[in-house]
Amino acid sequence: MGAARYSGEFKRDAVALVESSGRRIPSVARELGVNPESLRQWVQRSRAAAGASGAGGEGPMTAAEREELRRLRRQVRELELEKEILRKAAAYFQGDGSMTGRWRFISDHRTLYGVQRLCRALGVSASGFYQWIQAAPARAARKAAEDELAARIEEIHGETNGAYGVPRVTRELRERHGPVNHKRVARLMRERGLVGRHLRRTVRTTVADRSVPPAPDLVGRDFTAAAPDTRWCGDITYLPVGGSWMYLATVIDMHSRRVVGWSLAEHMRAGLVVDAVRSAVGVRGGDVRGVVFHSDRGAQYTSAAFADACRSHGIRRSMGRVGSSYDNALAESFFATLKRELLYGSRWLTRSQARAEVFSWLAWYNRRRRHSALGYLSPADFEHQTSTMDNLGLVA
Repeated sequence: MGAARYSGEFKRDAVALVESSGRRIPSVARELGVNPESLRQWVQRSRAAAGASGAGGEGPMTAAEREELRRLRRQVRELELEKEILRKAAAYFQGDGSMTGRWRFISDHRTLYGVQRLCRALGVSASGFYQWIQAAPARAARKAAEDELAARIEEIHGETNGAYGVPRVTRELRERHGPVNHKRVARLMRERGLVGRHLRRTVRTTVADRSVPPAPDLVGRDFTAAAPDTRWCGDITYLPVGGSWMYLATVIDMHSRRVVGWSLAEHMRAGLVVDAVRSAVGVRGGDVRGVVFHSDRGAQYTSAAFADACRSHGIRRSMGRVGSSYDNALAESFFATLKRELLYGSRWLTRSQARAEVFSWLAWYNRRRRHSALGYLSPADFEHQTSTMDNLGLVA
């Protein structure tokens, strides 16, 4: 198989990872699985292009310029501290970004960072924090009352073997103990993971283009492959960024669970999945003739543009049924892992932040994350092991 041909998107993201992390190029190259010299050339070309866009040479700095440089360095340091605070806050909140959670975080970290800086980073007022501190005794009394009510709720829920939901638990509480607000009951049950038994509704996430004949299912829910680049699968997921969305399309090798191609954009047109496949083809050296690509029957994968892209590279298309997550379970499982390990407790404010963190996580996933289905090897290590065993077999 020929040398890998990386897309422009991959090169730009790799350069951005070097520049933003401050790490040495060989270290980043190992993480991404690319040739260090190639990465060095990408960085040099990027820096040369950035330098060419400037005007003239640099003379000696004036006193005003030195003061401005010191001011900017202080500002950068302050921004780094705020970034560190936000990163710790995301882990601290564990998905609970409520005002109470913010006050608690500030209280626990005020000695290290100071109240003013913490309040500024979290977008709250210092006066509000001090008012919260003064109200601690009243909160303690309310918490004791809520703990007592929660114990009664758990008792009723246990008596019914988990059959009662909010309406019936509320009614039982009123019968036994007097008036109680059903919204309060709902909140306490939600916080403690107590739900009544009910049938789950399925959510339709795939909209098929019925004007295009679907490809046959060449996988049949068997998401294994004896060797790399024999079976791939892919899907699209939504990533919240600020007040909008970005969309991630992936290509996963069923043999090693390695993400061999991906694309991230602000749209989910057919070009998104086409770019992901082209990225995978480049990473795999350009010759992937005969590989099976399995997907759902979403409009992107049934589009003429995607069919043409597969045909041009000799890729055989395969599709599961509409609305059946089991027919593309490997891709669904990967996205569940991504959202659990990357998104949980995080909040991305900008597209560039989202792109950098997704890129870094995917590199870590491929080369470092241990996978139970692979004997707790990483996808890259599993492929290396497979290649080594094949070579030994040839020698024998």
